[in-house]
Amino acid sequence: MLLSTLDSLPVRPMSRTLRVHKIDQLLNNRHHVAIQDFLDELEVSLPTFKRDLEFMRLHLNAPIIYDRDLKAYRFDKQDAIGPRYELPGLWLNASEAHALLTANSLLESIEPGLLGPHIAPLKSRLLALLSLEGVDAGSISRHLRLVQSLRRFMPVKHFQQVARATLDGHRIHITHFNRNTGETTDRVISPQRLSYYRENWYVDGWCHTRSGIRSFAIDAIQSIDILTTPVEVVSPEILDEVLGNGYGIFNGTKTQLAVLDFSPQRAQWISRIIWHEQQKTSWLDTGWYRVEFPYNDDRELLNDILSHTPDVVVQSPPELKARVVDAHKRALARYP
Repeated sequence: MLLSTLDSLPVRPMSRTLRVHKIDQLLNNRHHVAIQDFLDELEVSLPTFKRDLEFMRLHLNAPIIYDRDLKAYRFDKQDAIGPRYELPGLWLNASEAHALLTANSLLESIEPGLLGPHIAPLKSRLLALLSLEGVDAGSISRHLRLVQSLRRFMPVKHFQQVARATLDGHRIHITHFNRNTGETTDRVISPQRLSYYRENWYVDGWCHTRSGIRSFAIDAIQSIDILTTPVEVVSPEILDEVLGNGYGIFNGTKTQLAVLDFSPQRAQWISRIIWHEQQKTSWLDTGWYRVEFPYNDDRELLNDILSHTPDVVVQSPPELKARVVDAHKRALARYP
């Protein structure tokens, strides 16, 4: 009963990708293949087979010729000067190839030229793979839009050097500009990971100069040298403990609890925002919305609080409340 049911199920036709690879396999294994053998193996009509051959010749540079003496198709010798024939890999299906190209488009939108030269060979293979399935790869750029604001300029060369050192496990010597103090310092760090935060790249690692975990904005790196000394490895758990307990990209030694109340007019929107992974939220009887979360450096937090003025009130700690009040006073002083 089961066998008869299976026999009655419709057989799914072979996709063009599989047919192209089958044609390539047959020609490589048998050296010359008659037309009828192709039709039997591929289970397609003669017009479909000829369209596949034409596609391989035009788009994949396949040197397939018909040998009248053998009455069969075979590979011709390739011209060493002309374009090379190479099939895209079968390790991805069309959906996976599409997803990779989409991810690359997003990355190129985030930082143009970041991986362009390195991913170009892979991209050409993905495009060839999608074309086998008749998928329009150009639709990705037409249907994808990423709007950025206040993105800082970053030399691509610096990112590539930091990334290579991070992946290879080598220490780096950097000259770094501190925007808060205006000072330029030399640091030797063991890079652990790259972080992308608010449209800017950072390298997290162990700073041997300061003997502690630090995060450096890559766009603030003025020069970099990759050293041969291996990195001092820091576990991801320790990195997260030091860098993840604070608010935003900055970190400090003293952790405090910020308590912010938002007005009813702003509450519905604020309730959909995740300020911190460890945040606690509650609705007050007055209709205001309360958010509580830890922080240990208020530089970034202060800017975010001010951006919600006048619909936010800092309840604690007193130091943070005083900083917000002082910022408002200084702003008012600029308006005579």
